[in-house]
Amino acid sequence: MVYANGKKILQLSGCEAVYTSCMYQLRYITGLEPENGCAVVDKTGVTLYTDMRYMEAAEKLLAGTDIKPVLYKQDELLKRLAAYESVGISFDQTAHVEYLALEKAGAKLKNIDDAYTQAMTVKNEWELGNIAKACEIAEDAFNELLPEIKEGMTETEVAAMLEYKMRKLGAQGVSFETIVAFGAHAAVPHHETGLTKLKFGDEILIDFGCKVNGYCSDITRTFLFGDDGKHEDFKKAYASVLKAHNLAKEKIVAGMTGKEADAIARDSLKADGYGDLFTHSLGHGIGLNIHEKPIVSPRSEQVLQNGMVFSDEPGVYVAGEYGIRIEDTVTLKDGKVMSFMSKTDKKLIIL
Repeated sequence: MVYANGKKILQLSGCEAVYTSCMYQLRYITGLEPENGCAVVDKTGVTLYTDMRYMEAAEKLLAGTDIKPVLYKQDELLKRLAAYESVGISFDQTAHVEYLALEKAGAKLKNIDDAYTQAMTVKNEWELGNIAKACEIAEDAFNELLPEIKEGMTETEVAAMLEYKMRKLGAQGVSFETIVAFGAHAAVPHHETGLTKLKFGDEILIDFGCKVNGYCSDITRTFLFGDDGKHEDFKKAYASVLKAHNLAKEKIVAGMTGKEADAIARDSLKADGYGDLFTHSLGHGIGLNIHEKPIVSPRSEQVLQNGMVFSDEPGVYVAGEYGIRIEDTVTLKDGKVMSFMSKTDKKLIIL
């Protein structure tokens, strides 16, 4: 459960106490994300500082745990932090003005970004369960969406329909802003969803995900809205991307570096003549953040381990013509890749 995470961070930090006001770190340590909240971890447990808007809910949700919700009073908090021999904070996630206030109060601060990375990169069973549920919701919503896509709809309409369906199925919200790209827009990997209308023969690329208990899913599917007989190059490239995607799932194993894992898909696409058209990394870590460690890229020396969660998303992009990306959220279990995505067909769909 989430309630052990604070102790894990404290132990890895080597500090007498840990302090954070970062939203995703609060979620990791306490299971909650109160606006303007913060938390302190020491050998006695975890204290969640919040205000009256969240106090009742926090007391109910945290009953029976070692996390104590209290009303935030700045003077009392700063005095407490100043009394520790060392206080671990994330330099990456602490605003400069907050750092100066803590330092001025006398807190002896230490950067513990590495502790957060080490703790959060390998997921426990509870975290994996949340990610699995977020993936299931995303796939179910996508399958519901497909028969409802009609000519004349805008990219924004399709995105809104998909997000509504994910919410209806139990998602907290989206992992990131949904990308829906029609036609040549798919050649831009992070196209900004707009008001372009769908027409017969368009390809559709949808990159989306949702959250469960703060944990993200990430999935991309590329397909055709009818076949106008003008997609032979697209279909050939799609088959190559799918082959690279599947090879990565088959051949990535624990103990590989991110660089070695990326090369499996990249070398496959290169052999098919698409090497220069694969313009991003094979994958990125997924958890409370949609982009975190591990990094699966041509430069990554990070060693992949059981319990890590990352994306498998090779792609091919031809400017002004088409773009293809096939993405699953996956993890390593017993040394091998296990995909969380099993409900959507990755063979080329033609609506």
